[in-house]
This record gives sequence, structure tokens and C-alpha cells, in this order.
Amino acid sequence: MPGTPSELSGGQQQRVAIARALAVKPKMMLFDEPTSALDPELRHEVLKVMRSLADEGMTMVIVTHEIGFARDVASRLIFIDGGNRPA
Repeated sequence: MPGTPSELSGGQQQRVAIARALAVKPKMMLFDEPTSALDPELRHEVLKVMRSLADEGMTMVIVTHEIGFARDVASRLIFIDGGNRPA
């Protein structure tokens, strides 16, 4: 196991950040492109953690290009394209 944050993979860093945020028992979590810099395997791991949060009823606001994931876990979606909501 790596000893410092700089030794963690991108996916591990994301999971640690999520765990740290959960430590204060938030009512809502905000995610801004949580998978954008991750390779496919790590991307899957982070999405798995986020899916389990959704399954537990965590309210999340997620900015993402992972449209399929958003459709699967969301109870409400707002699409923005070029700064505007498409008609």
C-alpha cells in the first residue's frame, strides 16, 4: 500500500477523496468530472463507488460526460450543452 497521496493512483486518490468527504456525513455531495483523468479500469472503480452512494440514497450533483452512468443512477437529470439547456 502506498504511503503518501502522491503514490496513489488517480482512482485511489478519487476514492480517498470520497471517503474523506463522507467522514463528515454530508447530506449532499458535489462531483466535478470525477472520472475525467482516469484510465478505464480506475474509471470503473470510481463509478462503482458513486453507484453505491446513489443506491444508499446519497444526493449527488455530478458534472460528467458519463451520460450512460448519469441516466442509470439519476432520479433527475439536467443536460447542459455549450452553457445552455437544449430544447
